[in-house]
Amino acid sequence: MSSSSSRRRTSHTTHRRAAGIALAGVAALIATAVQSGAASASPAQAPHSGKIDPAHVAVRLTPSQRAELIRDADGAKTRTARDLGLGAQEKLVVKDVVKDADGTLHTRYERTYAGLPVLGGDLVVDTARSGKTEHVLKATGAAVKVASLTPKVSKATAEKQAVQRARALGSKASADQSSRTVIWAASGKPVLAYETVVGGLQDDGTPNQLHVITDASTGKELFRHQGIETGVGNTQYSGQVPLTTTLSGSTYTLNDGSRGGHKTYNLNHGTSGTGTLFSQSSDTWGNGTTSNAATAAADAHYGAAVTWDFYKNTFGRSGIRNDGRAAYSRVHYGNSYVNAFWDDSCFCMTYGDGSGNADPLTSLDVAGHEMSHGVTSNTAGLNYSGESGGLNEATSDIFGTGVEFYAGNSADVGDYLIGEKIDINGNGTPLRYMDKPSKDGASADYWYSGVGSKDVHYSSGIANHFFYLLSEGSGAKVINGVSYNSPTSDGLPVTGIGRDKALQIWYRALTTKFTSTTNYAGARTGTLAAAGELYGTSSAEYKAVQDAWAAVSVGSRSGGGGGGGTTFENSSNVQIPDYPGSAVTSSITVSGRSGNAPSNLQVSVDIVHTWSGDLQIDLVAPDGSTYRLKNSGYDPTPDVHATYTVNASSETANGTWKLRVQDLGAQDTGYIDDWKLTFP
Repeated sequence: MSSSSSRRRTSHTTHRRAAGIALAGVAALIATAVQSGAASASPAQAPHSGKIDPAHVAVRLTPSQRAELIRDADGAKTRTARDLGLGAQEKLVVKDVVKDADGTLHTRYERTYAGLPVLGGDLVVDTARSGKTEHVLKATGAAVKVASLTPKVSKATAEKQAVQRARALGSKASADQSSRTVIWAASGKPVLAYETVVGGLQDDGTPNQLHVITDASTGKELFRHQGIETGVGNTQYSGQVPLTTTLSGSTYTLNDGSRGGHKTYNLNHGTSGTGTLFSQSSDTWGNGTTSNAATAAADAHYGAAVTWDFYKNTFGRSGIRNDGRAAYSRVHYGNSYVNAFWDDSCFCMTYGDGSGNADPLTSLDVAGHEMSHGVTSNTAGLNYSGESGGLNEATSDIFGTGVEFYAGNSADVGDYLIGEKIDINGNGTPLRYMDKPSKDGASADYWYSGVGSKDVHYSSGIANHFFYLLSEGSGAKVINGVSYNSPTSDGLPVTGIGRDKALQIWYRALTTKFTSTTNYAGARTGTLAAAGELYGTSSAEYKAVQDAWAAVSVGSRSGGGGGGGTTFENSSNVQIPDYPGSAVTSSITVSGRSGNAPSNLQVSVDIVHTWSGDLQIDLVAPDGSTYRLKNSGYDPTPDVHATYTVNASSETANGTWKLRVQDLGAQDTGYIDDWKLTFP
């Protein structure tokens, strides 16, 4: 399931910490400084565990209130750009504003350079009621500037290469749909580039919107992602349900006036256009079978209504864009099309009728999944490729699951299975499992360094697994008649905090902490920030977020790198000089231990850096012996959040241990945020 620009993807700045959320107070979370200096204050006393701090809950804005805040931010964007120290050729474009009950504003911006859109240049500025800038979260920490704005490769060449790439991926009737010159800043040093969108159809008949980024100086492909985000849904109908329709004269139409005017159209097996609005003289829609075209329409219309209500009543969000306006639905797309997709360009959802046109893909979890791609597009805008693409897809699974539980429909009870009613595998098994994603044969249970190369529907397994563990905890259990048995990567248990709290944490992270380039390490940082603001950094909820991420191999447990033991920590920031600067160290003095260090010494490292591949990291023992933790190498992803196991059994435990870090590549910035030694 999926989305687009049409839809089917962390943050650092020059001063103070940008990612050390687990180790700092909430006010220091993602704390990046503006030119006038860092602005972070200690948070008020943390609320009691289990209760949301009302000060950090987003207020429900009317469309006019939201529009006014956006206008205010737009009027001040020039001053904001200057305060942030942006270059003379950089300008901000306001995308969205979230307002907390305490008056804090989270303003999301996109960026231009010399009039060109900067892809990966998005940022979020948190401003206190007083007007003081508290935090800045950037999708890239690199300075946005390029040596020349004159391409060395022609746009026609880039377009031809993009079409060839689409055809190589199985696209049918591929053709250049649009092309523009941009600044590509999402993966390291910003460069002048072309973004070409290739149209036509994908190999399964899904519309194609392949975005290909080409270096305008070298002609090299830098990045690509699919704009149309697709998925498979539940073919079982939701039973007899109420529908909100509109009566005009003697004719009823599937037009939900109480939810922004959501309309449902019949494509009648076409693949383009809006189709025909469902209308009839009776207000009873469908007959529960595919013999009546309105049956699929009723399911889609109901799913859209429940999804609207879920977002409104759970998060105070008014529609996908939070502007009170509805999307629309199209059913009966194509012929025997076994998929459904969200498309930003039409701001609509589209459903196929399944194999043999016998099983329309118009279920609750599909509707929730597809509309959630639209929510992601209009908030964090997670790039639909690599780890950010997995997070994008998982976000739709997470909120689609939330919709299914919210509905309380006895014909389709809530569960942590995706597509469980489709029988797409022919043996009654679901499409995806959140408790143990690898049960589908392809999804990842745990994070590893190459997981971003997997299809986003499979790399999403890590976040899906995290959400299940955070909601329900590990181990065997039965929920709504479904048996689950969720494992952990470290073999240690996780205690869940409940689905409602997990949803609140994920939503706040998506809307105020994530950017287009957020990866799994950044997602951990963002969800910890959200949990800290909502429940306090000493709360059970905050610790559960740490433990659930550690259980999927992202970061360390709340008690230290492993599952207990004695932990020694240094959370003082140490700036890492850019290449060719020398190595820097951060020290930890261990005392009170007897004998030698263990053979499984845990070294947990949190480093904020714009290009993690440049970093070489060593552990230095008290006697000067060194243990290589990480070699430098090509890896454009930001930050290092990892726990390493070192056989230090030949070293005396007591003494001064050092973490040594050196930047071996130019034009990057960062710092050691925190590191820990845990003796199991």
